[in-house]
Amino acid sequence: MLVDIINSKGEKVSKTDLPETIFNAEVKPAVLHEVVKMQLAKKRSGTACVKHRSDVKGSTRKLFRQKGTGRARRGNIKSPLLRGGGSVFGPNPRSYAYTVPKKVRKLALRMALSSKLKDNELTVLDRFDMEEIKTKAFLSVIRTLGKENALLVTDGKNEKLELSSRNLPGIKVLRAEGLNVYDILKYKDLILLESSLKMIEGRFNT
Repeated sequence: MLVDIINSKGEKVSKTDLPETIFNAEVKPAVLHEVVKMQLAKKRSGTACVKHRSDVKGSTRKLFRQKGTGRARRGNIKSPLLRGGGSVFGPNPRSYAYTVPKKVRKLALRMALSSKLKDNELTVLDRFDMEEIKTKAFLSVIRTLGKENALLVTDGKNEKLELSSRNLPGIKVLRAEGLNVYDILKYKDLILLESSLKMIEGRFNT
């Protein structure tokens, strides 16, 4: 599958052959949904918590005698029925994370990449060199490419790109090793540096 490689000025400089096994998969929304749901579940903090009866500070003294007062029987002041007492069925810290099979995750990643190519939302960039960390210079290139809501995938750590893009809400710079279904689908366009293609292909060979 031949696609154009462009430079930072938006000019075509060459072509590259994308492997059909990765970029020509049949897109099944149900599979993509399952993997995205898994990723979002893993992001949930799960820190919601209340104080139960044993967590509340207070005396364990019986408030008044069991019989003869005409009142409802009471234990200590930490009872859930009293003001300031413990909660009964409130939440405890928990993990919402779960996993789907590795084959399904790889299949979903293929589908996500394929969907971007089929929708003409995938761009291969020959290089993205920056002399210094400067958001204005980074934004200038992005606007030249016409991709102001995009995920930019690099072959490894690139501090200049990562720091120059961090204040732009519509742009995310991601290393190829961290490429995932949620981020691919979240952004309208997908920009792949030419040097990252081999790393992406290598992820499917493991």
